[in-house]
Amino acid sequence: MATGGKDRDTRATRERARLYQARREFHAGQERRRTRDNLIAGIAGGLLILGLVAAQTVYFVAGPGAPEPAPTSTPTPTGTTPAPTPDSSVTPTPTP
Repeated sequence: MATGGKDRDTRATRERARLYQARREFHAGQERRRTRDNLIAGIAGGLLILGLVAAQTVYFVAGPGAPEPAPTSTPTPTGTTPAPTPDSSVTPTPTP
């Protein structure tokens, strides 16, 4: 009756194989989860940066951070300046 030892060895081998397969599945699941989490974090970070850039643009273009327009002085025509009149006494010089 030497078969008792073989049965124990095969049972232990099956148990090791089952544990090994369970560990492989667990680690594969962890890898998929990390990949998914990294993708979600990258998208969220990109959207956050775009939102911050848009907020700053709006703040400095249309919000309280926009520079106030400085008043410009435009010269107004007065009645003392004579309007230019065509001068008929000036004749163009002929080109040689």
